[in-house]
Amino acid sequence: MSRQESNPSKTREFTIKDLDQVITINKKCLPENYPSGFFIDIYERFPKSFLVSEIVKSKKVIGYIMGRIERGLSNYGFRLTKKGHIVSVAVLHEYRKNGVGYDLVSKSLKAMGDYGAAEFLLEVRESNIPAIALYEKLGFENSKTLKGYYSDGEDAYLMSKRLQP
Repeated sequence: MSRQESNPSKTREFTIKDLDQVITINKKCLPENYPSGFFIDIYERFPKSFLVSEIVKSKKVIGYIMGRIERGLSNYGFRLTKKGHIVSVAVLHEYRKNGVGYDLVSKSLKAMGDYGAAEFLLEVRESNIPAIALYEKLGFENSKTLKGYYSDGEDAYLMSKRLQP
């Protein structure tokens, strides 16, 4: 039996009470860390697309995703559009490969669509093969390589997806 089956999780909107757990997950899982004010700003401006996954029984937060809405040039033609930008997503290592990331991303995409986003984008380390596979499964495609994007010099793929009509 997997950890997911023995500890069912649910995805819900982030609340301020989750902040310490989200910051801990960010520090454990990602080399890019943000100050607490950054998380709060995303939450205050785009609460529907800032989600957490928690273990139902213990209320332990095991993953999060932050999305925001931006206006910019479309990745699919020369026009201005609203874009849903996945800023950060992380799942604790011991809870990966159980659908938690898939659930977080798919529900955040829906929430950003509710905010009017017609396209979605994200940056991902080119070495993060499991994340790239997840995003491709959700319909993202590699739009371009961002050379030296990360502070350690690693390149990122800019991945994008259109909202299907």
